[in-house]
Amino acid sequence: MRLTVLGCRQGMPADGQASSSYMVSTGSARLLLDCGPGAATAFSSIAHPSDLDAIVISHLHADHCYDLLTLGKTLLSGRLRDPERFPTLRDAARMEWPPVPLYVPKGGKARLEILASAFPVPSFPMLDRSFDVAFEVHEYEPADAFIVGDCKIIMHKLNHSLPNCGTRIESPEGSFAFTGDTAATPDLVPLAQDVDLFLAEATLEEPDTTNHGHLCATEVGEVAAAADVAQLVLTHFITADETWLTARKADAERSYGGPVHLAAPGRTFDIRPAGGTR
Repeated sequence: MRLTVLGCRQGMPADGQASSSYMVSTGSARLLLDCGPGAATAFSSIAHPSDLDAIVISHLHADHCYDLLTLGKTLLSGRLRDPERFPTLRDAARMEWPPVPLYVPKGGKARLEILASAFPVPSFPMLDRSFDVAFEVHEYEPADAFIVGDCKIIMHKLNHSLPNCGTRIESPEGSFAFTGDTAATPDLVPLAQDVDLFLAEATLEEPDTTNHGHLCATEVGEVAAAADVAQLVLTHFITADETWLTARKADAERSYGGPVHLAAPGRTFDIRPAGGTR
């Protein structure tokens, strides 16, 4: 199992970095977790959306789902190709890719259809059908579980201003957990319990005192220690400043004694019981 970081920025893209988006791959499954602004561009450098076996969205804030529309239009665009208009272009053949399974919180399909309707293409109405043709949309609720390839995916309710579920993935190749966005909550420990890699947002420098719902690295380190995870990756950063990021890594290390890594675009991590990173 391998984690590839596509984007790790909190909120909107900045410093050339995309918002939240990550790919987890095994020998029989490619899963995209979240798809914030800039994720489609980052993903296009390594694969085509049709290569995905499923997409799982933690919650419906724009920095975690906005580029679903871009991926959907990419999947639909093959249906509109006319090779006669591009006689010298080898890849101009018409393509009809099967819909990619898309898992979103309950009520998400209607909200995403509103997003698609905001940017109509009257001359090619097929391009407006991301969420009924390009994707096979499934709405999940907390505690739901589903199988994709060799992966069992379990959704864990956490604490954010919009409904957010952490994602736990178990396969013969390893185990993995991702927080999405959440405030500190006891529910983080069962999400991450004994996983080979824990990917956790560490947005803040100090604990959240609002009702919005984010973690700081100190809290993440405490959860990683309590859950006995094999390795920890911090993500969802407000800055790319190396000094600030190094300080957040140190915050987590004060309570968690295992390997602590910082997410960065393009960085990959091997997920197996022995741990490891590239």
